[in-house]
Amino acid sequence: MLAELLGAAAAVGSVGVVYVAAAARVVKQYERGVVLRLGRLVGDVRAPGFTLIIPFVDRLHKVNMQIVTMPVPAQEGITRDNVTVRVDAVVYFKVVDAANALIRVEDYKYAVSQMAQTSLRSIIGKSDLDDLLSNREKLNQGLELMIDSPAVGWGVQVDRVEIKDVSLPETMKRSMARQAEADRERRARIINADAELQASKKLAEAAQQMADTPSALQLRLLQTVVAVAAEKNSTLVLPFPVELLRFLERAHQEQPQQSPQRPIEKPVEKPVEKPVEKPVEKPVGKSIGS
Repeated sequence: MLAELLGAAAAVGSVGVVYVAAAARVVKQYERGVVLRLGRLVGDVRAPGFTLIIPFVDRLHKVNMQIVTMPVPAQEGITRDNVTVRVDAVVYFKVVDAANALIRVEDYKYAVSQMAQTSLRSIIGKSDLDDLLSNREKLNQGLELMIDSPAVGWGVQVDRVEIKDVSLPETMKRSMARQAEADRERRARIINADAELQASKKLAEAAQQMADTPSALQLRLLQTVVAVAAEKNSTLVLPFPVELLRFLERAHQEQPQQSPQRPIEKPVEKPVEKPVEKPVEKPVGKSIGS
């Protein structure tokens, strides 16, 4: 009798162990468990840790609650200013309601991906090229709002959406490069013109100052000569200013006369002697046949 009781207890214990082994489940910290009993949602979402279900009756579905990083494939579209571009993005989202993510949508990741692609094409058509290139923060916020609105009913929350890259045609790239080059050339010319204006004002002030003190012009000329003469491999052409001549002329006129002027002596004219002509002597010849 005792042996039968021990055998029955052992059988019950083994059945209990098998039952517990079949009913035991472990939910990880980053997961939540949703129990479906005969196809219907039962109770609340199971918290992380050890939990039990009814074998062959309940089915536990684990839903990941971590942030999912999903790249959005590049979408080609035409902007509002008729430019063809290819734009790709990335979406960061997470599940906030495990039951809705499992029941209300078949595959929440696929649904978010398709919604992100559709919203990205819509943003491309509503924006200008300059906005896509320089005003991405505003476009990211608009894209996040467009994806998050339907995803709330799926138990999914979109944390952030970022536009990664904007691809342009080669012709548009060359046009933009020419535009940037022309703009830089315009700014360089404006800066040079402003520098010339400031320099002309300073030169006018310097000329007025030198006109009041003529000796300053001579000092400036000597400084220029000294600066040029420092290069031994150059030829120095020294101009002689008219102002210096006038300065020397005025100094000569103001100088007092130290010695009286001598009278100018006229040269004495000498009488011109006439040459004496000598008589010409004829030779005496002998006659033939004398």
